[in-house]
Amino acid sequence: MSTTTASPPAAAAAATNATAVKQPDPLRTRRRRRLSQWGFIAPAVVFMLLFFGYPLVRNIVMSFQDFSPSTFFDGKAPFNGTDNWSKVFQDDLFGKALWHTIVFTIGSLIGQFGIGLALAVFFTKKFPLNGFLRSLILLPWLVPMVVSGIVWRRILDQDTGVLNSLFDTLGFGGSTPWLTSPGMALFSVIMVNIWIGIPFNMVILYGGLQEIPKELHEAAALDGASAWRTFRSVTLPLLKPVITVVLVLGFMSTVKILDLILALTDGGPADSTQTLGTLTYQNSFVQLDFGAGAVVGNVLILISAVFAVFYLRANRSEGK
Repeated sequence: MSTTTASPPAAAAAATNATAVKQPDPLRTRRRRRLSQWGFIAPAVVFMLLFFGYPLVRNIVMSFQDFSPSTFFDGKAPFNGTDNWSKVFQDDLFGKALWHTIVFTIGSLIGQFGIGLALAVFFTKKFPLNGFLRSLILLPWLVPMVVSGIVWRRILDQDTGVLNSLFDTLGFGGSTPWLTSPGMALFSVIMVNIWIGIPFNMVILYGGLQEIPKELHEAAALDGASAWRTFRSVTLPLLKPVITVVLVLGFMSTVKILDLILALTDGGPADSTQTLGTLTYQNSFVQLDFGAGAVVGNVLILISAVFAVFYLRANRSEGK
């Protein structure tokens, strides 16, 4: 009786073929990995398209339409070319609102950043009740902006406000028309917005200061550098990425502000606190001129987009 045995080369070839059959297809594996990646990204993409992309496109289209209250009933919104844009740009109120927006934004950013940075540096020092005081300063940031506006409207009231009563008690005169004078109203709104934005700036800048190695400050002190020289030559350069984020995010939230101004002055007196945000609101929901409101809204979007590009380019250059 004879037994047939496979030769070693034949057995090795069979094992190699079996292994080759079991190995997955690299192309199929790559496709599955790509599909799984898109599966994680798809919800965010759908969300952005539905809640950001569609309203943006719809707002652009509306700025070229004669969109009136009757459109909600008959669905008719005929295109009128650039009539809405011409009407908005030829309106003197648009120029005033644009100027007020620039002054309001720059004044708010300077005040919020300057005071926020000073407080952030102050709280890097160790002293009793440090954490409690930092938590207390966060309160203006946690209170809804409308509530802050209403409270400050009572504080700044010319006749019954707490601030004028305090000044009167101290002998500085207590009849300042903080919110009723065209020359003071914009300054008062900026002051309130600075008070609201200080905590955000302080928290972000304080976190950035904590990331700076203490050895660098110690080395600067050993070299005989003063506190101001150390801050200017060591702290500020290392804090630059955080400063960029704070200023850009602060700009994006300030340039379109609406609820605070509505609660304080409603754009008055005599349109002295009218900004692009309040002008959009008044055109769309007070005068029911939705086409003009869409135009002003698009201007705000364009301004925000320019600074968003600036922010991305700044981050890219710092990364290189």
